[in-house]
Amino acid sequence: VVSCLAVALFSQRLSPPRTDAPFPFRLLYRLPAYSVWLVWEIVKANFWVLYLVFHPRMMEKIDPRLITFKSRLTSRAALTVFANSITLTPGTITVSVNERGDFLVHAIDGKSADGLPGDMERKIAETFGE
Repeated sequence: VVSCLAVALFSQRLSPPRTDAPFPFRLLYRLPAYSVWLVWEIVKANFWVLYLVFHPRMMEKIDPRLITFKSRLTSRAALTVFANSITLTPGTITVSVNERGDFLVHAIDGKSADGLPGDMERKIAETFGE
């Protein structure tokens, strides 16, 4: 208990500044649905990357690329969840994102790049009410 209190006190400066905005309770019931959808997308992407890796012509199939796009998401929380969701999905990595919603993403092949921003951005926008 003492060590937990000490860590909480010492890390208090890392907390975001307080705002008068109420807690978005819609996240309590929308985020679990998004999480289930994201897990399914991760499973599908895992099988696609597995297919690429074990394909006899793997070097022909893998076509790495960097793609850029502008997201319609506006809140920092939604942009963060979007960037992390892209990185969690095998075959894609968020290289950079700024507060204006400009994304730079590395994709292992064209099929992995084609889905961006797509359904994931739309689902996050619904989840965060944007």
